[in-house]
Amino acid sequence: MKIVIFGLTISSSWGNGHATLWRGLCKNLIRAGHSVVFFERDAPYYADNRDMAELAGGHLILYRGWQDVARQAKAALADADAAILTSYCPDGHDATTLILDSRCGLKVFYDLDTPVTLERLRSGEPLSYIGPRGLVDFDLVLSFTGGPRLFDEYRNQLGARMIAPLYGHVDPDVHRPVAPQPQYRAALSYLGTYSADRQAALQDLFVEPARGRDDLRFLIGGAQYPRDFPWSSNIYFVRHLPPAEHAAFFASSRLTLNVTRRAMAEMGWCPSGRLFEAAACGVPLLSDTWDGIADFFAPDQEIILATRSEDTLAAFARDDGELARIAARARQRALDEHSSQTRANEMIGLFERAIRRAPTLTTQEA
Repeated sequence: MKIVIFGLTISSSWGNGHATLWRGLCKNLIRAGHSVVFFERDAPYYADNRDMAELAGGHLILYRGWQDVARQAKAALADADAAILTSYCPDGHDATTLILDSRCGLKVFYDLDTPVTLERLRSGEPLSYIGPRGLVDFDLVLSFTGGPRLFDEYRNQLGARMIAPLYGHVDPDVHRPVAPQPQYRAALSYLGTYSADRQAALQDLFVEPARGRDDLRFLIGGAQYPRDFPWSSNIYFVRHLPPAEHAAFFASSRLTLNVTRRAMAEMGWCPSGRLFEAAACGVPLLSDTWDGIADFFAPDQEIILATRSEDTLAAFARDDGELARIAARARQRALDEHSSQTRANEMIGLFERAIRRAPTLTTQEA
């Protein structure tokens, strides 16, 4: 297939979760013989933090404004088998018009921010990446989040006709066990862009345990943390880590923490890419809990769940052998079921099914 994508970014992993996911998907689509063209607006904040210059085996087209690339995008769509528009595409409305007016074989919307999209719709906020007709004109809608609420909400609020989850994943070529690095050493690490709706959980599961165990070193990596973040003397900070450094960051921790954005946790079935990445690096996982998490990792066997600071402190008390066994099982689960290659295969399977105009997917079928 020739696949044309209009997305937020693939060239910079700074302050977003889209780039790493697209890199893994595109790499495996290209390996399988598909052609990939990715259109990305050359936003200054991504340009200043770019950690991928080109799409190996594919075409990355960076542009300053839609008028500069509209003709090239139209030409790319002329012989495309599938076109994908993603959530938070900065030119979503223009790209939608171009896709729907094209003769492209399959027109797809991929929401990598499903709970945020639905929450904003409920509150009446406009969406820059979904037009006034919603998603009724797209052949297939993919969602980063699953669960029983997904299908009704997308049909009722956005008119989607064919819907399926396409969850996060990990590229084991990038995220794998490596030697620990002294600068990333920590009893507990957390990697993630700052988000106000994660702060309460981060406070309970990371900040408070750090205050209670000032004999241990804690480490946060990410972007956009405010000056008034409740730092303590044993919480260290690394500003924005490119994906090439993720493995060393994770591998240098005794435990690493996953915290889910509020809207995603409330919806459930919302595994972040970071969860799979950490597992593939062989570090024991500590995570907040939400409906559906057991569908991805088995609690107490492949992951440790926490709801309050005492749960984090209790995880520190587990012996190294037990933690190593939990980490090994999680890594195997990630490689078996949650790799980028697996998701790329799932994506093509969903495309082929949509092209055959199969009936709308149910939760169980998806």
